[in-house]
Amino acid sequence: MDALPGSGPTTPGLPEARQRFIDVWGQMAGAWGISRTMAEVHALLFITGESLCTDDVMDRLEISRGNASMSLRALLDWGIVERAHRRGDRKEYFRAEQDVWSLFRAIVRERLKREADPLLAALYEIRDLTPTPKPARRDRVAATPADAAAAGAVTDHNRRLDDMLDFLQTIERLGQRFVSPTGRGLQVAASALTKLQDLVSAGQKPGDASRAAARARSERDDARPAGGGRG
Repeated sequence: MDALPGSGPTTPGLPEARQRFIDVWGQMAGAWGISRTMAEVHALLFITGESLCTDDVMDRLEISRGNASMSLRALLDWGIVERAHRRGDRKEYFRAEQDVWSLFRAIVRERLKREADPLLAALYEIRDLTPTPKPARRDRVAATPADAAAAGAVTDHNRRLDDMLDFLQTIERLGQRFVSPTGRGLQVAASALTKLQDLVSAGQKPGDASRAAARARSERDDARPAGGGRG
């Protein structure tokens, strides 16, 4: 396998490892909801850690200029690739985001925008089609069994839809907190879940660690000499 243009000598096995990464990343394209070529272009830019021009991408992946250009534009739109320039070179180069937390924040943010937001909007429109039935007034004739059954069906329908909306709104709010461009919400949440899983695996309850820490602080306070000295 040939080395990338401008990448210098390669360590034995490195070209094969890079190609394997590109292949695996391309296979994930369906989970992202993107084309395989777009995923492979991103994988190439990420795993090399270098800025490459369109010609480099074409040669390395053996794809057409149109395919390369379209994939690069899409990656720019996703915010996981940025333009780069080399002094004295008039070609346009592209570089992938190298911080994996920033990378996946951008992916989650884009998927929320493309999938969760339109779904919520559609569900709100569906919900508006079935206003909640108003309770019958005392001065009106009692509803017929057919009317009562119809009202019950609408109420049940709305309950199911409202439950779905409540859940998706919660997920969307959590997602927005995690993917803020300058925030570390996704990383903090992942770390918290990992610690919780470690506690569960060790047979502890989630509150055990905090209670143990509180006891330790209390014991340290009790052991200190009067007046708050350190001894």
